[in-house]
Amino acid sequence: MPQLASKIQGPVAVIGDIHGQTGKLISILDTLRTLPDYQDRWLVFIGDFVDRGPDPKGALDLFCDLLCEHPKTTAIAGNHELAMAASLNLVPTPDYSNWGERWVAHYDSETTFESYGAAPGDLEDLAARLPEQHTDVLANIPWRVEHPKYLFVHAGLDPNSPFEIQMRILQQKDFTLNRPPWLCSKSLVQSNVPRDCPFTVVSGHVRVPEVQIERNRILLDTTGGVEGPLSCVLLPENRVINSEGRQADSRVAAGESRSWWKLWK
Repeated sequence: MPQLASKIQGPVAVIGDIHGQTGKLISILDTLRTLPDYQDRWLVFIGDFVDRGPDPKGALDLFCDLLCEHPKTTAIAGNHELAMAASLNLVPTPDYSNWGERWVAHYDSETTFESYGAAPGDLEDLAARLPEQHTDVLANIPWRVEHPKYLFVHAGLDPNSPFEIQMRILQQKDFTLNRPPWLCSKSLVQSNVPRDCPFTVVSGHVRVPEVQIERNRILLDTTGGVEGPLSCVLLPENRVINSEGRQADSRVAAGESRSWWKLWK
């Protein structure tokens, strides 16, 4: 399997958290394939392919097929990929992280086991059933993807830490961290980006009622793996498409307060 790109340039279609919702993903891809610049556009998945929804294996199957069909395809790790990879010993995490127990108990992973035909909670059985391509994706998926204008990271950045330090950790993928905030912290979704961040930060992780586009922040998880249409944002156009076939501009004026967060929370 080709290495997933962590630095890209050109037009992008960024797709929100899939969570095993393969039908919704197929609908998005059908729309994207009608775009006149589809072959030149990067497809970036914002993480969380697995858990919660009905067909996590199918979601990773579709992603692996896309890597062959559309070479300009990449993804970043969500907290659910990290939890699954760590539980199956595909990445080097310390014992104190206890990912196996946490993933089985707290990550809605039942559908992942079921989709692979593995016994519920049986990590050894699941590991034995995992296709080689899925193993490669889970073991090597980047924690961030960089674009000249955008930074794709699953949960966001810490507004109180220097940007360069955070980028260094994201580039190196520090698996010794018990709960990497850029993948796991819900509070970062509400946060502004660091003042020294030169990018618009694009993330998912927490469900929002509709795609939110601000001057330096884009949020696009509109299902949470539970309900609602899956969303995709075309960049730099700021054009939103979703799995129900609707398309719209979703511009939010710079500096507008996030009243939507209070309503949705």
